[in-house]
Amino acid sequence: MAEQKLPTRAEDFSEWYNQLVLKAELADYAPVRGCMIVRPYGWALWENIQQALDRRFKATGHVNAAFPMLIPKSFIEKEKSHVEGFSPELAVVTIGGGEKLAEPLVIRPTSETIIGHAYAKWIQSYRDLPLLINLWNSVVRWELRTKLFLRTLEFYWQEGHTAHATFEEAEFETRQMLDIYTDFAVNEAAVPVIPGRKTAGERFAGADQTYSIEAMMGDGKALQAGTSHNLGQNFAKAFEIRYLDKQGQLQHCWTTSWGLSTRFIGAIIMVHGDDQGLILPPRLAPFQVVIVPIFKNDEEKGPVMDLARKIRADLVASDIRVKLDERDGLTPGFRFNDWEMRGVPLRMEVGPKDVAKGSVVLARRDRPGREGKTFVTLDGLPATVSKALVEIQAALLARATQFRDSKTHHPTDFAEFRTCVESGFALCFWCGSEACEARAKEQTKATIRCIPFATEPANGACIVCGQPAAEKALFGKAY
Repeated sequence: MAEQKLPTRAEDFSEWYNQLVLKAELADYAPVRGCMIVRPYGWALWENIQQALDRRFKATGHVNAAFPMLIPKSFIEKEKSHVEGFSPELAVVTIGGGEKLAEPLVIRPTSETIIGHAYAKWIQSYRDLPLLINLWNSVVRWELRTKLFLRTLEFYWQEGHTAHATFEEAEFETRQMLDIYTDFAVNEAAVPVIPGRKTAGERFAGADQTYSIEAMMGDGKALQAGTSHNLGQNFAKAFEIRYLDKQGQLQHCWTTSWGLSTRFIGAIIMVHGDDQGLILPPRLAPFQVVIVPIFKNDEEKGPVMDLARKIRADLVASDIRVKLDERDGLTPGFRFNDWEMRGVPLRMEVGPKDVAKGSVVLARRDRPGREGKTFVTLDGLPATVSKALVEIQAALLARATQFRDSKTHHPTDFAEFRTCVESGFALCFWCGSEACEARAKEQTKATIRCIPFATEPANGACIVCGQPAAEKALFGKAY
């Protein structure tokens, strides 16, 4: 319940976010530093994210499996760049059953290594390929600075792992999965994302190529919202994942991995939320509609509750996720504010006058106050509600896209660049050198989020050094 007002986003965006996650009962802090408890409302949102992704994965031939969370430390050490990338973040188990273990076990930070061990056993022939497996699990990375959903020691995600006969097939898979993430983000979460290629310095440890989707938050900062990696033959060679080709020759496989985590909940909060609280996209919201009955006495209560329950049943029958607020002892105003803070897309008010008139009041969360309120008849109410939900979904995407575009700048010199990345993205030419990438980061704290796919091939001057450049990079400060 909402006891006090949230700080405004303009006052303190970070504290607005922290308090909102707690007040909306999405998550809570765990007794272990940097861990989180995902509460039922937050888990319902994650379940809807899972379902939206899972059906896309299965439609492209992927199947789900489960792998152990404990991995022999020697597995992690088999792929050189992988162990170098993850060593600072590993949680290591050295005692089991009261005795020191012969070999330390790592709590999985990601599963490429144990997948590699299994794939080496399962894959013998070209007939076994491609192997397309996805996992829904949690992983542990010992982060120093944590924030609920955005960066926690343990977080929930999906991690896909595939093996292929050729580089071309692996590259197609890597890009296909990024396209799926893009489609999910735009069409389910109403979060406009920019897909692109990561620089060598920003690649996943052990990958030949990393692609990501980058989103702009409500404070102008970037959030990496999903990644897809072409691992080349690095893990295949480390774990001897090989197959006999059609000519009877032994070949190493080409592998990929890709993941999207509960940090996407943080993206939804920070892209759509306002000073009153959450605004959840209808396609993912745990409740798409909340019905708030309003009455002053028992005489009014009976007819109002009868109508409210009938409406609820009709909406449920139309596959609309609905909550009937039957809490006693709370004023209508308190309940309106409470559900507004929780971001339910549509609020439906039912009172004695509505019973008499055969109508209800609909209030859109994306349009606070009088602007979002309309009186609608009970005739065809589920269709009316469904249409409003579609309109809200589209409005959220349009608003987020307009905001992002308005804060995506095109600086022409480094002085202008420094100013631009303080408030949003800078899309500008980069020569491709790690030195220029590092200088930009050192002097502005902005990193290259990706090399966007959508930019047209052109030539220009590097924003950092002024030397000729053939591609544009998206720079921004990031979470």
